[in-house]
Amino acid sequence: MTEANSTRVLSVFSSPLSSPKPLSCPAQLKENIEQFFTKFVDEGKATVRLKEPPVDICLSKANSSSLKSFLSALRLAHRGCDIEAPLSTFAPVKTSEFEKCKTKMVITSKKDYPLSRNFPPSLEHLQTSYCGLIRIDTRMLSLRNLRKLDLSHNHIKKLPATIGDLVHLQELNLNDNHLESFSVALCQSTLQTSLRSLDLSKNKIKALPVQFCQLRELTDLKLDDNELIRFPFKMGQLTNLRFLSAARNKLPFLPSEFKNLSLEYLDLFGNTFEQPKVLPVIMLQTPLSLLESSARAILYNRIPYGSPIIPLHLCQDLDTAKTCVCGRFCLNSFIQGTTTMNLHSVAHTVVLVDNMGGTEAPVISYFCSLTCYVNCCDMLK
Repeated sequence: MTEANSTRVLSVFSSPLSSPKPLSCPAQLKENIEQFFTKFVDEGKATVRLKEPPVDICLSKANSSSLKSFLSALRLAHRGCDIEAPLSTFAPVKTSEFEKCKTKMVITSKKDYPLSRNFPPSLEHLQTSYCGLIRIDTRMLSLRNLRKLDLSHNHIKKLPATIGDLVHLQELNLNDNHLESFSVALCQSTLQTSLRSLDLSKNKIKALPVQFCQLRELTDLKLDDNELIRFPFKMGQLTNLRFLSAARNKLPFLPSEFKNLSLEYLDLFGNTFEQPKVLPVIMLQTPLSLLESSARAILYNRIPYGSPIIPLHLCQDLDTAKTCVCGRFCLNSFIQGTTTMNLHSVAHTVVLVDNMGGTEAPVISYFCSLTCYVNCCDMLK
């Protein structure tokens, strides 16, 4: 067990041996027993709770009469009395029994990495840093109780989709690896409802898929020191996000939905933000295609869709639709313009964007029609 538990539990499977031995009062027991649990003593089960260390010693599979004698001796020992009565000796607890109860394991060197034995199945927090891993050990993916997985400072190049099977995973640290992508499969896994903190700093990621924004329980996201050339343009869907750090990347601008974020901390220092373009990019179609009209109607009226209903490529088109400043949607027919946003409008604390003391960044905006563009043209530079 680990320091993570306020009270640890040790299970002792015991049986009386043939040669009883007298027991002297150990100093460790004097005034050190907090409570006895003896409701099932007739079934050969009992629990003794110690004060220091704070552990519960669970006894089971014992002869009931011998167990009662043993508990009586413990009470005497707790009071500081010497014990002369013979007691049956209990079988020692095996190391494997302790291993089964561990909830935290920290490994920070190759020599300590377990090669010949499995990870304890009860682990909730596992850290394996500086171990030279080039891939994620499949044994980790069977740890169903895992809540925090720290694989920082390794050489991992690719993430298996089966990480999404860790249904309780809340924190994932992949800082300082060789990752080049974060797969769509992970974005559509159970991580959607469990993952709260994700650290992808110091990797080689150039872009995140639009489906990344389906990880809507994220509160902390670190993307520093990658090669990002863009954020997912649905970034505003991360409504629970409070901490965002993406310093020292290659972002030329921010997506329009970035304005929908409500952050406590934002760091975009050292990105290659471009000056807003004077002329807009016009991609309007007249009349609208059937695909464009249908897509706009489905999205505006919030009509459910999915691959069993319509072809997968149409689902992907709908997933990547752009949001107009008026709140409607557009697929392939739009006007694209650039505006400037003060980052304090989306974050309480903002790290300066550059060494000149700026807190403004260019934002791409989309307009579903010429009317929308004209009504909002004063926003554009």
